[in-house]
Order: sequence, then C-alpha cells, then structure tokens
Amino acid sequence: MVNHCGLLSARKEPVPLKSVEVEVEVRDHVATVVSTLYYENKEDKPLEAVFVFPLPGDAAVCHFSATLGQTQIIAEVKEKQEAREDYDDALSSGLEAFLLEESEQSPDIFSLSVGSLQPGESASIRLEYVTELNVQADSGLRFCLPAVLNPRYQPQDSASGNVQVTSCPASLVPYTLSFSAQVSSPRPVSKIESNCSLDPLQYLNSEQTKATIKLAAGHKFDRDVELLIYYKDAHQPTAVVEAGQASAELGTLMGDPVVMLSLYPEFPQAVMSSVATCGEFVCLLDRSGSMGAAMNHSNRNETRISSARDTLLLLLKSLPMGSYFNIYSFGSSFESIFPKSVEYNQETMEKALKKVEEMQANLGGTEILKPLKHIYSQPCIPSQPRQLFVFTDGEVWNTKEIIDLVKRNSHAHRCFSFGIGEGASSALINGLAKEGGGHAQFILGSDRMQPKVMQSLRYALHPAVVNISVTWDLPKDVSATVLSPPITSLFQGQRSLIYAGLTGQISEAAEGCVTVKYSLAGHPSQNQLRFNLKPTEDSGLTVHRLAARALIRCLEMEDREPRQQQDDSVKKKVVELSVQSGVSSAFTAFIAVNKGNGKAIQGPLERRNVPAPSEYFIDTLIKNMAANIIEKSRALRFRKTKKKKTKSFKPSLFSWKGKKQKVVQSDVPETSPLPTMDPLLHLVSLQKASGCWDLSPALATALGKTSEELKKPKPASVNMEIWATVLSLIWLHGFKMDVREEWELLAMKAVSWLRAQNSSDLNECVDAGNALLGCNVTKDSLGF
Repeated sequence: MVNHCGLLSARKEPVPLKSVEVEVEVRDHVATVVSTLYYENKEDKPLEAVFVFPLPGDAAVCHFSATLGQTQIIAEVKEKQEAREDYDDALSSGLEAFLLEESEQSPDIFSLSVGSLQPGESASIRLEYVTELNVQADSGLRFCLPAVLNPRYQPQDSASGNVQVTSCPASLVPYTLSFSAQVSSPRPVSKIESNCSLDPLQYLNSEQTKATIKLAAGHKFDRDVELLIYYKDAHQPTAVVEAGQASAELGTLMGDPVVMLSLYPEFPQAVMSSVATCGEFVCLLDRSGSMGAAMNHSNRNETRISSARDTLLLLLKSLPMGSYFNIYSFGSSFESIFPKSVEYNQETMEKALKKVEEMQANLGGTEILKPLKHIYSQPCIPSQPRQLFVFTDGEVWNTKEIIDLVKRNSHAHRCFSFGIGEGASSALINGLAKEGGGHAQFILGSDRMQPKVMQSLRYALHPAVVNISVTWDLPKDVSATVLSPPITSLFQGQRSLIYAGLTGQISEAAEGCVTVKYSLAGHPSQNQLRFNLKPTEDSGLTVHRLAARALIRCLEMEDREPRQQQDDSVKKKVVELSVQSGVSSAFTAFIAVNKGNGKAIQGPLERRNVPAPSEYFIDTLIKNMAANIIEKSRALRFRKTKKKKTKSFKPSLFSWKGKKQKVVQSDVPETSPLPTMDPLLHLVSLQKASGCWDLSPALATALGKTSEELKKPKPASVNMEIWATVLSLIWLHGFKMDVREEWELLAMKAVSWLRAQNSSDLNECVDAGNALLGCNVTKDSLGF
C-alpha cells in the first residue's frame, strides 16, 4: 500500500534534512556524481532520520561518508545483514551511526538512516556514484538526477518488506537543491539542454571541449533534473584503458587494468531505408491512477494517459498491412482489446482505435507482472517476430521480479519501454529494454511522447541483428576477461558498451582490436575498433567501478534464477566483489559508526521519516479525478458522434479481474467545450490501414479547405483516393516537417500504396496539389 506523509511528523515537528548539494563531472559518456546532504537536529532529544530517495538504476555507488563537526567517518561496505546489526548495535550503545542500503525490490531506490544525531548537532553526508549516460534518439547523452520519488504501488496481498516511501507534494519539500555540472570530452560540446532552467553554458577552453553549467536560481526541486549533452561527432567509437588500483592485488578486478569499449555499429543504408512488412506488435499501456497526472507543469490539460492515446493513434496508423497486433492495458486488473493478436487491417484497426479513445487512467494501482505473464503465455505467431511496447510511469514495487520475467522470455521477443513523467523508475524502464533486447526512452517535462515512440517503432521495424559475437585480437602475452553481459541487441546509432579486465605484460606501444560480428537481414557484417592498450593513470577508478557494477548486476540476475535458490555461492561472489570494489549491491550496505568521542548519547531515540518529493499526491489525485470525468464525457460524445456516421461496433473487452479501484463518475453539461484535436493527429486519424486517404469532408477540414475546393482541381483521370493521398502527403511535407519523425512511417506506407496503383498522373497531381495548398513540394521529396 502507498504510504503518504506530509511535511511534519505526527508530533508536528520538522524533518531534519536541510539541503542537498550535487556536483556532477561528466567525462565523455560517463558521469561521476557527488551529493552532499546536510542534516541538523534542532530538537531537544536524540534523533534518527530516515530518508528514502531515488538514484539511477544502473548507478555504481562507490563512496559514503559522514562529517560531524571536525570528524569525518568513511563508511565501509559490508554484507547487508552484518551492516544492519552493526547499525543497531551502535544505536543501542548510544553511538552515532549511518546506514545506506539498496532496496530489495528495486535497485534505483536507496534508504539512508542517520542514527543518534545529538540535540543541536549538524551532520553532512557525502554520497558518490558513477553512471553511464544513455544515448537518445537525437544523439544526445541523457543524464538524470532523480529528484522525484513517486510512491511504489504494492498490492495488498503481496509480501511486505519493501522500503516505505514517504512523500509530500514536490512544492513543499522542506530542503533545497543546488546543482552544477562540468562536462569534458575529446570532442567539442555543442550544446546542453535541460527540462529545468539553466544559467548560460560556459566554455572553459577555446576548443570548447570543456564546459560548465548550473541550475538557475530559484529551482523548486519539484522535478527530476535532466541534462541532454550534445557532442560534435558523437558517434565515434572509443576505448579507455584504466590502470588498476595501486593498493589492490594483481589478478583481481581492482588490481588489473580494465578497458571500457564504446561501440556504435554502422548498418548498410540499403537495410536502414527499408522496413519490415511483418511482425506481431503488442502494446501494454499503464492505466493506473497516476497516469491521470499532467505531462508537465506548464500544460496541465495534457495528461499522461491522453498523450499515450495520441501516441497509440500514430503507432497504429504506422503498422504494416499483414502484421499482427493487440493492445493490453493494466492497473490493478488488466484488459485486452482482442483475446489474442489479430491481423492488422482496416476493420481491426478501427476497432482498436475506438477502444483506445475510451481509455482512462481508472484501473487503480500499477500491477504489470500479471499482464506480462499473460502476454508471454500466448504462443508466438510463425514468421511474425514479437515486438512489445510498454508504456508506464513506472510506479511499481517489484522491479527485479518484472525484469527477471522479461529476461526469461527474451528469446521470443524484443521489448521497447517508455518511462512517462517525473519519478518513473529508471531501473524498470532501462531493465525492460536491456533484458528484452530493445530500447528505452524517457518522456519528461515538455517532451513529446510521439517522436520517441516512433523512433522505437523504426527500430522494431528494422531487421533484428542476430548471431552477435565479440572477438579480441591482443598481443601474445595479454588476455582479456569480459566483465559485462553479452551484447544481445544492436541498433543503428545506439551505443554498446563492453568492459573487460586485462592481464599480462602490456608494453607502451601495444595495441588491441575488438571485432563485433553479427548477421543483419541474412548478411554477415562486422565492426572493428583498434585501440592503444596503455592505461591512463588519472581516471579515478571510474571504469573499474562501472565494470564492477556490470559484473555485480550479472551475478545478481544469476542468483535470482530458480536453479540458484538453494545455492549461496553466487551471493558470496557478489558480496566479495562488492566489498573489494567498494561498490554497492543488493546483498551489501554502507555502514559508518562514530566511535570518536566515546560518549554515549542519553535519552530515547526519535525516528523521523524525511519525505521525498512526489508528483502524484493527494491534491493532484483530486484534480486528475475531475479531468478523467471530463475526458470520459468527451469519449462518450465521440462515440455518439461516430454512431451517426458509421456502423456501430461493440467489441467484447476481454478482462482479467483483480482488485479495482472505485471510479467516481459525474454528469458533465453538454455545453462543456471539447478540446480541439491537433491538426496533425486529425489528418492521421483519417488515414486507412492500407496507407491511403478518402476524399471526405473530414479530410477537407483537416487540410483547411472545403469539399468543393478539394474536388475542383483534381485531375480528371485520377481517382479520389489517389488525389486525397497525394494532398495529404503534400500537406505533411509542406506544413509538418518540424515533426517529420512522427509521421514518416505512415507517409512511407502511403507512398507504397500510391506506387502500387501504377498511376501515370502523379506529376500532375503534385503540381495541382501544390497550387491548391500553397506549397512547393517536389515529387522526389515525396518519395515517388
């Protein structure tokens, strides 16, 4: 169950966390993040503060320390139960202690316990982690500082044991945030963008390879802080060889050099310009109550669920004829439009769109495991590769169990995941895509969901890369031990990382070569990267810690497999590696005890839960409930309007029941204004499954003309559908090139349909269409 708490404790006393200071150092595509949390106990009794907060799911936490007055205590990594016992023993002895541990359910949630803080005493907690930056569809590198921690939904009948998330409205968080980042790369930094207000970018050298950026004054700490970093020539493969730790033994991960290879595969243009004409496309849409929240702070009218509905419209219109599809939605229960995937055609597309238009954020909690199990229980369709698209705001509690399920079924599908809104679990969204051989996208702030989803659909429509192998060519006395999981998917323009430990005698001029071989569309291909083996000395063990994190995550996944349930050997390996590298894991924790002054603290210990900022809180829930009522009325009137024009269709909705929240309904006066449909979506909604358009009054409205104006210039020898389709394509190219990525696939389908008509009058159509619409679009640019 979700546990909400406000700004004050039950005794109306303030929480002790005062401020958070974050400094980020980005080197190429790796970030080192140092967070300092300042606590102060203004009460007259000893205090224990508990702060539950988010971190990136793939972060390697590598340092934890506390400073009290002039005394600094550096935490050590211990087996989790041993660390907890040390913490409890310290508190029972009246000593000050600090405990940092990862949630057992999700690797992107940590809890920090500050124990026995004396009356009037201040403490600063320093937390350091390193993380890889993910490549976005537009080649930007994404860094996200999770500031918002939404409550993770837990079903009533599930086992307890997860951390209790306390939260309050983001605007009332009682602590402040300061944030700065320094960026450096071998290539110039072209720009840095953010969902938050930034001070101007400052370059630190004339080559523009170093820059610094800060949050503008007055940041409210009411959203995740996202940076998009753009380098010139970003898709260059790189290799970093890092020297081992001087104090560590040779033959261990920390003692030997480690190489990090960053590869960007290049695929033949002939393959990339074609798209598949088959596939089973399964969409899984979150309809929990939190999906009724606004997409961003500036536009409260666009909710997460409404944006998802618009996106499904574009996605459905872009599917190839002859493919198969189905749409599931989930909350506390789950539903599907069809009992099993059906062939994509005009009839099934119309049925699906009618049900999508009715979808609301009214299915209660966020239980994604059951619908996933049901989807995987459905037999795959021969010669139709399964592609799963998951849309969720990620407020789930059993992240590891979900990712394990996806991994067990990775041989039968590719999974593309989309994290919607502030606070979406990065561990869930990235984990789904990584283990499902797909691609992850995050939609924050003013981001539009549609282009990101269509980018992933393009990946899904390209042939899958199979038979991936990695071979090493190293000097005679040097060997490599791969520390990262095997590469399971490759996409054009997307980065693949390989970590490996190096052993043997490495000379100054020694070189190595890595070759990635794979098969694409039946043709064998390969990419190579040659690199110098000489280690760098000043990288601060960042590469070693990321490599340790990659290996720890592999072992943790292995430990959760059924055959390992009675075997503790994997857990022992994880604990040993975590302690050796100083990197956190699911089985270890950071513990620091202040034994300096030897004075025990007197008096009973008070516990304070520090609230994390949450987008989805009670006042938001009330507003969204009203918005859902209006949207429900809009959907009802949409169906009434459709009944007057088309044959009514009432498909049965196949539903698997679980615990469902009560839905509040209310009548809305017929005079309530309806939202105006976006012109692009209006035009797209009129396209047929085959790719063509009808010359209808609705199309005339979408193009800003009357029916007569549309019909009059039509060439006499051209039929209505060809003319309507040419006009629609001209309008798209003439007025919507700024969002081309959203309609490019459905336009390609329209062009394929036109080619199949073998019309000899397309030139005449294009000239007449340009004159009618006031455009200057060439036949070549249309793709004819």
